[in-house]
Amino acid sequence: MLTLAHDVEVLARFGRALADPIRCHILLALRDAPAYPAALADVLGVSRTRLSNHLACLRDCGLVVTVPDGRRTRYELADERLGHALDDLRNAVVAVEADKTCPDAETKGCC
Repeated sequence: MLTLAHDVEVLARFGRALADPIRCHILLALRDAPAYPAALADVLGVSRTRLSNHLACLRDCGLVVTVPDGRRTRYELADERLGHALDDLRNAVVAVEADKTCPDAETKGCC
């Protein structure tokens, strides 16, 4: 049985993964298809060293896994449901942004 503490820890890991734009780009790229680090680095325009650090973070968070492929290693989402979760989260945030119910939202920039 899952506990509230476990749920909080899981969400905190997900939040840590999403806290950096490069990691968000990686997750979105892997949502579309598995990829090799060199290709990801080229697509994202970052060094392989920097990409490696971000991939390590995503592995530690349990969101991506490595798949040996001969002499190379391919990365993919740990579970295909993560791709759906990313889409759902993005859609929810966009919907909330569009529904500015605070009367001061436009003048004060809140909500």
